[in-house]
This record gives sequence, C-alpha cells and structure tokens, in this order.
Amino acid sequence: MAGFVDEAQIHVKAGDGGAGSVSFRREAHVARGGPDGGDGGKGGDVWLEADRNVASLLGFRDHPHRRAGDGTHGAGKGRHGRSGADLVVAVPEGTVVRDGSGEVVADLVAEGERWLAGRGGEGGKGNARFLSNRRRAPSFAEQGEVGEERWLDLELKLMADVAVVGMPNAGKSTLISRVSAAKPKIADYPFTTLEPHLGVVRLDDDEFVIADVPGLIEGASEGKGLGHRFLRHIERARVLLVMIDVSAEAPVEPARQEAILLDELGRYRSELLQRPRVTVASKADAAASRYGGDAAGSRYGGDAAGRWPALSAVTGEGLAPLVGRLAQLVRRARQEAPRPPRYVVHRPEPAGVAVERDGHGAWVVQGRAARRAVALSDLTNPEALTYAQGRLRRLGVDRALVRAGAREGDRVRIGAFEFDYQPG
Repeated sequence: MAGFVDEAQIHVKAGDGGAGSVSFRREAHVARGGPDGGDGGKGGDVWLEADRNVASLLGFRDHPHRRAGDGTHGAGKGRHGRSGADLVVAVPEGTVVRDGSGEVVADLVAEGERWLAGRGGEGGKGNARFLSNRRRAPSFAEQGEVGEERWLDLELKLMADVAVVGMPNAGKSTLISRVSAAKPKIADYPFTTLEPHLGVVRLDDDEFVIADVPGLIEGASEGKGLGHRFLRHIERARVLLVMIDVSAEAPVEPARQEAILLDELGRYRSELLQRPRVTVASKADAAASRYGGDAAGSRYGGDAAGRWPALSAVTGEGLAPLVGRLAQLVRRARQEAPRPPRYVVHRPEPAGVAVERDGHGAWVVQGRAARRAVALSDLTNPEALTYAQGRLRRLGVDRALVRAGAREGDRVRIGAFEFDYQPG
C-alpha cells in the first residue's frame, strides 16, 4: 500500500451565509413602496463520510484544507440568495476524528457513515422580514453568519477481518503475498514492514480482508517501537492470526514469543485476548536446524510440542488449511457481530443561553441564538441595535446575567462583541 498514511490533520471551513438585502419597492405611481429586501443564502456544510474506496489518509498530508461554498447575498424585489454547495470529504472506513482537545467526536466505521464537521452559516434576513406595525420601513438587514472553521485530527484504525500479529521478521509479509494479491516489501531483516498492508483473500464463496501489521516488540503496549501506532490497527479485527517464528535465526525462543505477543495485546486492550485466535509456527521450512531435522508440526515450539500447526509461506506447507480455518472463523464472527449503525446521531448545541466567567473576569454569554443576535446585526445602525437588544432580552440574556451576579460596569462578551454591562 504505497504512501500509506494513518494519521493526518484536516482544516474544515464551512461556507459563510450571504447577507440580507436592504431594499424598497420602486414602482411608478407607488409613492411609498414597502421593504422588499431578500434573504441571504445559507453557507454549505462540510461532511466527513466513510468510503471503502479510500485506503489511507494520504490525501490530507500535503493538502489539509477543505472548504464548502458560500451563500450569496439577497437582493431587491424579494430575491433570495443561493445556498452554498455542501462539501462531502471521503475518508477511509475506520477513521476516528478528534477535536483540538483530543476528544473523540466521531468514529466512522462503516461505508456511508457521515459526520457534520463544519456547519455552514445561516443567511441573513432581508429588511422585508422586519416589517411590523411599529416598524413600517425597516432600514436594516442581517449580515450572513460565518461558517464554522476548525482543525481536526484524523486517525485511521484499519478495518480488517484478520490481523496478522507477530514479532519483526516472523514471515507476516510473505504470508500476505502468498494468500492475496498484496505485494508488501519482503526482506530478511527486522522491521521490513513499517506500515500496514491489506490483502483480500478469496476462497470459494468466502472473501475476507487480512492485514499485515508491523512487527511487535516487547514494550509495544507502552509505545516502544511505535507500538501504539501499530497496535491500534488490530483493534477492529474480527480474528487474530499469531505467527511464531520457529526458524533457527529467530532471536527469541518460540514459547517466549507467544508469551510476549499475548502479554502486549492484553496490556493494550484486554478484550483482544477474547477474540477468535489462530496461532501457527511460521517458517517451518527453516526449522530443521533448530529441531534436529524433523520439521513436522508436532516438533515446533520445543518444549511446547504440538501446540501450533506448521506453516511455511515459502513452500506453501499449511497454507490451505490455515486459509480455510480463517475463513470459517471470520464467517462465524460476522454472524455474531452486531450490525453496525447506518447513521450517526448528531448532538445539537444545547438550546437557550448560559453565562460563564472567563479567566479575565469578563462574563461570556454562551448560546448560538445569542451569538447570532449580535453577529448578524449591523450594530452601527440605531434601528438594528434596538432590534438586537430586544432580541437578547427575549432570549433571557439580561435575566441570566443578573442570576450570574453581573454588576454595573462589568465586561460582557457575546461572540466577538463586547460591552459594559448596564442593569436593565
């Protein structure tokens, strides 16, 4: 998998809303035409969507910025602005999304699952929307709301049916190359594989995905040797294939290899030890010098005779039974696994307003409706300022400030707007 990238950042910028229009009817023989300014269009949203045709996060490494379309402004004669186009960003299945604080905000596991990464700004209302019995000729309109903008961290956890686990140079890449069309780098030195590889295995009516995970070493669960980056690709696998190197060149005794690998899996995620697991003696063709000539399966493991079946990806010994066993376990695991949801529940921002105090002693009013009341209004226009004040009063901002303990002269911030608090 050339250019595999499993960690990246993305900068999303949703579209800005268009501004409302201030306009009045101008017709022959109509002395006082009423307001007819149209509304601005809504800005486009940015969505992240899981796509099985995307293999890695490579596309975000050098080009992290993604922006949706802006809404256009309203115009006279009641003409509303056009909404900006939404942007759907394809990410690999198994992508975990974190915000700036490191909190997981989305986990896109299955094909088609999507998450709203950036909400487009609402379009401003034209002056025709502010016509009332007391306001016969409104001279103001709303500005467009700015679309959400933020950086997000993307982390890929491979979606594979079988994860091949073993120490460095245990023959994992060779196995993948023999049972699938994948062509990982193969050499006779440790850490040949520095990135995961995926292969598709087909056997009669069965088909499953097998992942070659980079070799684990003792201490991997604590991050040694990039252990955390490698181990996370095992988390979602349905079946684990543990490969024990029984060749004469293996630096660690086979029984000790198994103990290390299972211990590291358990330390990282204890539930991994409950997954269906197959353990094989790898490099059976090179085991004769260690065990005195007989390379039968019962000889592998030394004092643990008969523990593991023999496997040689070079000669093909044990490949067919292994693939059949893996297909059987994958089929059973798929049947027992709960069906993944085909939708993502979006948790909207809580309604209403809340008042908090920041580290500098100012009162901060939280709530989208309150922020919109000042952000969309032209506060240099006295009529618009009066309307915004009435809107904040109806939202209960003044009562919330009194309950919070605000006093005359305190600084109050709503969005980017700051003012000195005056009771009433």
